[in-house]
Amino acid sequence: MGDGPDRFAATIRRFSGFAHEYDSYRAQPPAGLATLLAQYTRTRQPRLVVDLGSGTGLSSRYWADQAVRVIGIEPSSDMRDEALRQAGSANVSYQAGYSHDTGLPAGCAQIVTCMQALHWMEPQSTFAEARRILAPGGVFVAIDYDWPPMTGSWRADQAWLACSERAIGLETELPGQRPPRWEKASHAERMRASRCFQFVRESVLHHIDAGNGERYVGLLRSQGSVMDLLKAGYSEQDLGITGLEALVRAELGREPAPWYWSARVRIGVV
Repeated sequence: MGDGPDRFAATIRRFSGFAHEYDSYRAQPPAGLATLLAQYTRTRQPRLVVDLGSGTGLSSRYWADQAVRVIGIEPSSDMRDEALRQAGSANVSYQAGYSHDTGLPAGCAQIVTCMQALHWMEPQSTFAEARRILAPGGVFVAIDYDWPPMTGSWRADQAWLACSERAIGLETELPGQRPPRWEKASHAERMRASRCFQFVRESVLHHIDAGNGERYVGLLRSQGSVMDLLKAGYSEQDLGITGLEALVRAELGREPAPWYWSARVRIGVV
């Protein structure tokens, strides 16, 4: 089918209809990411950062104070509309496009990021496009958090994982075309095999933010598999979310407490 819009129509549908929830509960990129990439690119302030699969702009807004200009590339109009509603920096903009077809000029960016989205993108054509739009010595980086964050409550974590596994299982029973997906664990291997980068490295960055019981349940609701099932008519009771909500009300409460995230970071230098 190629990499045209039809191939990714199911993916775009998957991430439509819950943009506000997605933006409210998801985590920003790791705090140390900008410093790390500045060291790799030998620049304190990149002229342009391109954020592939920018969604609601959560990962694009992160760069507002770090770069001269930021462009988020996102195929879902629902997600782009939420990004525009959240916009607060004149140097951050969004445009329709795909990871393999950004419409940007060659050699325009110093950094190309992909936050929790590369597994929805055709790898080879995405890497080729990143190489095309990066200036020499520029860096492509794909970031994926481990789920769920560590909250200090093993009971909450256990219940979250049980709900997530149930949703993944039920999703296989849904009718119609399922979105194409590539295994996250093989991102770095595919980057090396693409021959688009001089150097590839995978490592881990840690990030701390804060959350409570409400956010914890919101994180689960923001998962694409969960939203697909809810849109298909499954109830929160069916998915175990009702039970999770009752448990985390007692375990995590209303007051925000520190959460600890681990981000898998794959870096490719062109």
